[in-house]
Amino acid sequence: MKKKINSMVVVALMMTAGCSSKSVVTPVAPPPPPAPAPVAVAPVAPAEPSGYGFDKWQRGPLGDVFFEFDSAQLSTDAQEQLKQNGSWLEGNSAKGALIEGHCDARGTSEYNLALGERRANVAKDYLVRLGVPSSRLQTVSYGEECPFTTDQNEEAWAKNRRAHFVVK
Repeated sequence: MKKKINSMVVVALMMTAGCSSKSVVTPVAPPPPPAPAPVAVAPVAPAEPSGYGFDKWQRGPLGDVFFEFDSAQLSTDAQEQLKQNGSWLEGNSAKGALIEGHCDARGTSEYNLALGERRANVAKDYLVRLGVPSSRLQTVSYGEECPFTTDQNEEAWAKNRRAHFVVK
């Protein structure tokens, strides 16, 4: 019996001897965090004139020019805006512009129609001197009939004294 137990011990030792090597567990680095989702980037629109006095009423690539009370003389800011408009028109030779002359509500209708006409024409003449063909420019006067705002204060009147540009 002793032989039988010894044989069993030897067999058991042999069996365990083959399994005695310890498994080495190699630590695994955690997976990297998921890459952030791509951010959608809105396409960049081509630069458009900012417009002297450019505000919520103006639409399109051509900015309006504004005038002092009872004047059709171009200020430095108005000339700069016309240069920007001229550059845009130069780069878009298939387009033209309607230049609308506007006035504030002070003065008679007849006077304001004449003043609006002078304002539209002075803007057109300046653009022509910059090289825009006059055949691409039209003028019209609305006098006080199409105001940006109907408020009766200096801020509102200043917005209404303008040459407004409509791309054609």
